[in-house]
Amino acid sequence: MDRLQSLEVFIAVAEAESFAEGARRMGLSAPSATRGVNALEGRLGVRLFTRTTRRVRLTEVGQSYLEDARHIVAQMQAADDDASGSAANPVGTLRLTCSNEFGRIYVTPILTDFLDAYPDVTADVVMVDRVVNMVEEGFDVAVRIGALPPSGLTAVRVGSIRRIVCGAPSYFDRFGRPETPADLAQHRIVSVSPVCPTSEWRFGPDLSETVRLTPRLRFNSVAAAREVVRRGWGLTRVLSYQVGPELEDGRLCSVLERFEPDPLPIHLVHVEGRRAPAKVRTFIDLAKARLRSVRVLG
Repeated sequence: MDRLQSLEVFIAVAEAESFAEGARRMGLSAPSATRGVNALEGRLGVRLFTRTTRRVRLTEVGQSYLEDARHIVAQMQAADDDASGSAANPVGTLRLTCSNEFGRIYVTPILTDFLDAYPDVTADVVMVDRVVNMVEEGFDVAVRIGALPPSGLTAVRVGSIRRIVCGAPSYFDRFGRPETPADLAQHRIVSVSPVCPTSEWRFGPDLSETVRLTPRLRFNSVAAAREVVRRGWGLTRVLSYQVGPELEDGRLCSVLERFEPDPLPIHLVHVEGRRAPAKVRTFIDLAKARLRSVRVLG
C-alpha cells in the first residue's frame, strides 16, 4: 500500500470510526486497512487511533493529522484532475451539508440533476439546522445562510433571503393587512420557534424596532406553520425561501416589506479554492447558476 492510499484509508477509518467500515468504503479487506494504518503510524512514530473492541477513535494527534490528510488528498485529486482534464468528468463522493428546508426545496433538485449528468459521482448529504465544521466533519461543500465569519474557506455568494411576515390571500380578505409592525398585535399570529424563538419580533434594517406579540399558535416545525397559514388561519414570520414556491404562485403574500430587516446572504462554501477537486468545482458551477436564477433568492 503506497503512502497516498494509506492516507485515504486513514481518512476512511477516521470518518467511519471503524476499520471494517472504512475498509468497505475503500473496497479493501479489514486486515488490509489495519495494516495500512499500522504502517502509517509506524512511519510517523505516533498513535493516530485508540482502539477498543467496540470503537475506534482518533487521538489528539490523529485529529490534527486528519485535517492535513484531507487537504493533501484533495490537493492530489485536484492535481490529477488538472493533468487528466477530468474536470469534464468528475468522480468520487461529494459530501454536502445544508439546512433542512433549503436543502429540501432548492438543493435536492440541483443534486439529482448533477448526479444525472455525472454518473461517476455519488453524493452524501447531511441536512441539519446548525453550522457544521466543514474541515473537522469532512464536508466538501456547505450552503450557508447569514454573515460568514472570517475563515480560510472559499465562499461564492448565490443570493439572499428575507425575514418576512406572510399570510394567505383568504386571511387578508377576512382580517385585512397590517400596515405597521404594531398592527400585528391585532392579528392571529402563528409562531415558528426555529425562526422566532421569542415572542419579540424585531423589524427595521438594524432590528431596532421591537414588537412583543402573544402568538395564538406555536410550532417548532416550519412545515406545520406553513400549512396552517396557507389555509388562511393566521400570519407567520419565516425566511423567504421557506415559502418560496407559495410566494411565487400566490398562495402566500408577504406584508410589512418596508419594515423588514436587511436580507441575509446565501453562500456556497468550500475548502480548497481553485484547487478543489473536479466534483466540487463542477457542482459549484451548476448550483451557482441555478440558485442565482431563483427569483425569491434574488
